Amino acid sequence: MKVQLLSDSLTESPLKSIVPPSDADLLDAYSQSVASTVRGAGPAVVHIQARSGKSGGGTGSGFLISPDGFVMTNSHVVHGADDVRAQTPDGRESRAYLIGDDPDTDLAILRIDLPELHHLRFADSGKINVGQIAVAIGNPLGLDNTVTAGIVSALGRTFPARTGRLIDNVLQTDAALNPGNSGGPLLDTRGQVIGVNTAIIPSAQGISFAIGSKTAEFVASWLIKEGRIRRGYIGVGGQDASIHERVARFHQLRQRSGILVHTIEKGSAAAEAGVETNDILIWLDHEELRSVHELHRLLVLREPNLKSRLTVLRKHELVHLWITPRERV
Repeated sequence: MKVQLLSDSLTESPLKSIVPPSDADLLDAYSQSVASTVRGAGPAVVHIQARSGKSGGGTGSGFLISPDGFVMTNSHVVHGADDVRAQTPDGRESRAYLIGDDPDTDLAILRIDLPELHHLRFADSGKINVGQIAVAIGNPLGLDNTVTAGIVSALGRTFPARTGRLIDNVLQTDAALNPGNSGGPLLDTRGQVIGVNTAIIPSAQGISFAIGSKTAEFVASWLIKEGRIRRGYIGVGGQDASIHERVARFHQLRQRSGILVHTIEKGSAAAEAGVETNDILIWLDHEELRSVHELHRLLVLREPNLKSRLTVLRKHELVHLWITPRERV
């Protein structure tokens, strides 16, 4: 009987056959990833034309978020327009009806009436990472279906809306954006929406901003449901802040973050309740305030003008206050 050793069947050592990918291989993989994203998501991106008797109107981008014609875009693209139209990449055009508008987050929802519409899904914001590939599709300067790509440069930025309110959970990207990209999607390589492209810094290069998917998805659901967002308002300015591990353990807090108060508006609900600068807001009634976004979410979900218990961390001590959020008009 002839016995053949396993090594006899190999022409070379398996270690010698492992060759690291070349730069060309890596570039090819990157190109294929971007191209695949565009093929899958591109049909859902629309060109928006907004006309107004006062300003003449302008153009922007948007993307379908449902098969029945709901389109997300920026508020500043369509706000105050008398007539809005959307065109799909295959050349079909439809009048777009404004369903809801939220200037505080610079987001709006339109609806178009066309068959066989492709739509996009929102990515899980908790899985977005700095350094991951970001692909933008839009209509900059009237150039339809323009694609640019880069990376997610930073997370958790804030950016001022035209109303003056700070938009939270904004993504920073170096994907090249220009006027006309507003309202278009920023995508991951699975073709899911990680942000809504909204702004650039004209004097800078490689610094653009997109409203995060968590905010966009939340706002979209309320605009479709009610046409607007009814916000409770307490009158503080702040930012997400960590809670020291020892302080959290001492007070038996499950959370490790809250909202550090920077400013308090005179005569506001927060001022009347006794909130102080450098307080860390941690609970509203029994709901944890881990971030500014969580506070905004709770103030949307709650009926304004109802008294609530606000718990703050003040110089390592827990302080309980009574506060009555007001409806922001």
